[in-house]
Amino acid sequence: MLDLVIVGGSAAATAGAVYCSRRKLNFKVVAKDLGGEVATAGVVENFPGTTKTTGVELSQAFNEQLKYNEIDTEVGVIVESISKKDGGGFLIKGKYGEEERSYEAKSVIVATGSEPRHLGVEGEEKFAHKGITYCTVCDGPLFKGKETVTIGSGNSALESALMMAEIATKHHVLVKHPEFKGEQVLIDKVKAHENIDVVYEAMTQHIEGEAVVNAVVYNDKDGNEHRLDVQGVMVHIGLIPQSSFIDCVEKTKAGNIIVDRIGKTSCEGIFAAGDVTDIPYLQIGIAAGMGISAALSAISYLNTLE
Repeated sequence: MLDLVIVGGSAAATAGAVYCSRRKLNFKVVAKDLGGEVATAGVVENFPGTTKTTGVELSQAFNEQLKYNEIDTEVGVIVESISKKDGGGFLIKGKYGEEERSYEAKSVIVATGSEPRHLGVEGEEKFAHKGITYCTVCDGPLFKGKETVTIGSGNSALESALMMAEIATKHHVLVKHPEFKGEQVLIDKVKAHENIDVVYEAMTQHIEGEAVVNAVVYNDKDGNEHRLDVQGVMVHIGLIPQSSFIDCVEKTKAGNIIVDRIGKTSCEGIFAAGDVTDIPYLQIGIAAGMGISAALSAISYLNTLE
């Protein structure tokens, strides 16, 4: 039986794995891929210690750090379940292609992240990272001096709009509901901002462009078609935490794993870190710090076992 299995392969998992390696734990990292959502990011200018990099380069750096620390890593494994074992510990089951994989461990860190909810419209996949972003904090500055649009109605969409209003020449917001769904203070700020144009009951139909985005087409509440000539599209319609494979921990209604400030979950021996948790701020640096906290918590837990 392993001391620990870390499920995930991005910032939280890498940071936690390095600390576990330095403590000489008998552990393994199991991941669907290395980098996760970080690998899909464009330019990254807000990760400590790096002036400017890309999501791909940062993911490669994570991989090199795992190799440098000689960490046992299995990539390509999709974890399907984590359950308690009789007598203690946990059974982690997954698949590598069609091949079944299973691991036994005294503790687990879940660091599988979350995935942005997509619009599911024509052009979205084609222009991903070619004018479409799901992280305004990450990519918004790339659209300085351009006309842009945020699609969404909650707090993340409101915050996106407020940020882009200071960066873009003109910023639009497409809200599919009759009103925003976020906090009133943010709603008031968006409505009062002279550089933000809000369209309610707007249903995005498709996204157009050539090499990059140049327009978003939407229908109004009466079904009339409209076109916005924009060069940047910020999609903020929610996130899907990658936590469906584990049932023995307490989660929010949205599926985020609830943790305390050092990564403990409601299930003793299981810890979680990064965007899969109920942390409100989804940033690479925060995920890395949470990964370290979860690792140290797991180490403290293992020290209590006989």
